Amino acid sequence: MVAAWGAVLIMGVTDPLGGINTLFPLFGIANQLLAAIALAVCMAITAKRGVFKWLWIVAVPLAFAAVVTITASFHKIFSPVPAVGYFANNQAFSKALADGKTEFGTAKTVAAMEAVVRNTMIQGVLSVIFVTLSIIVIIAALLATIKAIRAGGGRDHEDPAVPSKVFAPAGLFPTAAEKKLLAEWNALPAEKRTQKAGHH
Repeated sequence: MVAAWGAVLIMGVTDPLGGINTLFPLFGIANQLLAAIALAVCMAITAKRGVFKWLWIVAVPLAFAAVVTITASFHKIFSPVPAVGYFANNQAFSKALADGKTEFGTAKTVAAMEAVVRNTMIQGVLSVIFVTLSIIVIIAALLATIKAIRAGGGRDHEDPAVPSKVFAPAGLFPTAAEKKLLAEWNALPAEKRTQKAGHH
């Protein structure tokens, strides 16, 4: 994933149209869609816990983030204006190449024009994937929220607590007391550790 985002970053900063035109809209959309997904998950959790009076605190920002970001995504995907839509820009540069032009807009060479065609297609496809997956998650969260409201909420959907069968220090470096306890823990047979964990 890091390598993929690195590739997108390189495409953005080396694009003849400039990184701010190619990369930043996709980054902004992905960032805000991630926020909408997080809010959608929080909304479903809040509803399942039955805390309905606080549901609006999550639902209002979710509605705003989802409407604004999905609308922006649709503009970047479907706009017929080359300066706005990824695919419209792709078609404009593809047509220029097909017409035999050696420069078009800010692209001064055929290689630069081909880079724009490649980059706008990748960015457009990524935008479609991002917004589609986000809409699926938001709809799933809405359905889970509605189901929880109809059921009256309050049901605990968390897995039951399971006692730990291991011991580890609280921080990066164990304290003297933790070292002593760790030595005692490691000296115990496996079945004794399980019993001891159950008691705690």
